[in-house]
Amino acid sequence: MILVFLLAIPSTILYSSLHMVTEGHVGVYWRGGRLLDGITSPGYHFKVPFLDTHENIQVTMQTDSVTNIPCGTSGGVMVHFDRIEVVNRLPAKRVHQAILNFGVNYDKMWIFDKIHHEINQFCSSHTLRDVYIEMFDSLDENLQKNLQTQCDQHDTGIEIISVRVTKPRVPEAIQRSYEQIEAEKTNLLLAGERQKVVEKEAQTESNKARIQAEKAKMVRQIEIDKEIMEKEGHKKMRAIEDESYLNTEKAKADAASYQASKEAEANKARLTPEFLRYTLYLALGNNTKVFFGEKIPTMLVDPWTATVSNKGN
Repeated sequence: MILVFLLAIPSTILYSSLHMVTEGHVGVYWRGGRLLDGITSPGYHFKVPFLDTHENIQVTMQTDSVTNIPCGTSGGVMVHFDRIEVVNRLPAKRVHQAILNFGVNYDKMWIFDKIHHEINQFCSSHTLRDVYIEMFDSLDENLQKNLQTQCDQHDTGIEIISVRVTKPRVPEAIQRSYEQIEAEKTNLLLAGERQKVVEKEAQTESNKARIQAEKAKMVRQIEIDKEIMEKEGHKKMRAIEDESYLNTEKAKADAASYQASKEAEANKARLTPEFLRYTLYLALGNNTKVFFGEKIPTMLVDPWTATVSNKGN
């Protein structure tokens, strides 16, 4: 029995000294309530049995959910935020300082309690409409900025990644009023959208008519241009024909003139005194007349001597 007890002591000591740090965490250690220097990485580690204690501190991103946050607006209306989620991270190199200054539950002070404080500050300085409608869309961003500013000012090492805020709950009567207002707004928006659709359809029809009119105008202009081109073509054809006719007639006249000139030159060359005398004689011979009576006149015309003799008077 004593042997079993003596054998169990080393096993107990080994079990109490061996521990595991899970992935995504680091190990921190206390001895006699004093935080020891240094941290350990994920895996199995040993500590002094019965003297040392340890905690696994998460160094990856984590989400802290702050629930059921009441706050009163500047008008005295009480609203409740059911859930606000804060995504944050404490880097491994800042763990020891953060635990030394703020303890293992550092996030209670700088996230949970700060969220309550910031929400109450926000509600008390704004109306219900601001909290519920007008400024709600920027609340998460403002909370993230304010939390990070506070953490940086006190050198906590905490990184505020993002903040997600659910819509607050308001008194039922006010909720119904807002729902009615939203319904009226929705109907108004729908009416406005329908009006826009009608206006758009009218504009579309107007544009369609304008396009068709422009198309008809373009077609008519093309037809007019075609008619003008045809008329100009006919006009040019007539001008070409007239010019061709004039050139032909001119050529004929020039040919006739040339022919007459040449004939005149030929006649001039041919009308010698001898030829003319010969022609005269032929003419006189062809025009022989017979006279009867006691006196027969004789007439001799000599064009070359310009004398006229009249015998037998």
